[in-house]
Amino acid sequence: MTNNNQKADQPLFGRPWIFIRGVPAMKFLPPEGPLEVAFAGRSNVGKSSLINALVGQKALARTSNTPGRTQELNYFVPDGYSGAADDMPPMALVDMPGYGYAQAPKEQVDAWTKLVFDYLRGRATLKRVYVLIDSRHGIKKNDDEVLSLLDKAAISYQIVLTKTDKIKEVGVPRLIAETLEKIKKHPAAFPEVLSTSSEKGNGLDILRAAIAETVGRKS
Repeated sequence: MTNNNQKADQPLFGRPWIFIRGVPAMKFLPPEGPLEVAFAGRSNVGKSSLINALVGQKALARTSNTPGRTQELNYFVPDGYSGAADDMPPMALVDMPGYGYAQAPKEQVDAWTKLVFDYLRGRATLKRVYVLIDSRHGIKKNDDEVLSLLDKAAISYQIVLTKTDKIKEVGVPRLIAETLEKIKKHPAAFPEVLSTSSEKGNGLDILRAAIAETVGRKS
């Protein structure tokens, strides 16, 4: 039998993870307990693929080639915890609905947007938001609007470039430098940009370590 001290010694990403809840509205949020880190980004930026790659499970978060597939806040935690006050998971990963998908019905887009922004403003256990940016496109107008909202809410966030295997390797350092320059005006932005590829595995260990440091755990 594994006791709580042994659990605390286990690295975050060296154990199975499970999906616990999809949240279509704020009233369905799980009780505030473990610290949370959330993944935000434009539709089809690769949030679900990145979460799957981080935990080493192919189908934990649902992936789709259809933009706007994730319509809820999807919660994931390490397996093996009862949820009791003395046996809480060390943290939760939250896959947020993508923003900026213009082809969905307006009322649907408005509902997703309200859910996301209400969550960002009102979740006390939210430790950091990782804002994913497609390396092929860089920071777009709707990304910048979200960054400004995070600044206003005083929520710490860090930029993570995705799909870096889709651009030339020599272009990655330049893109990181350009992104750092763009986020200088954003006071809540963490002053370091991470680059990743879910398909190739590039940068995942660095991101795992960053998340673990954020929540005070081993990666």
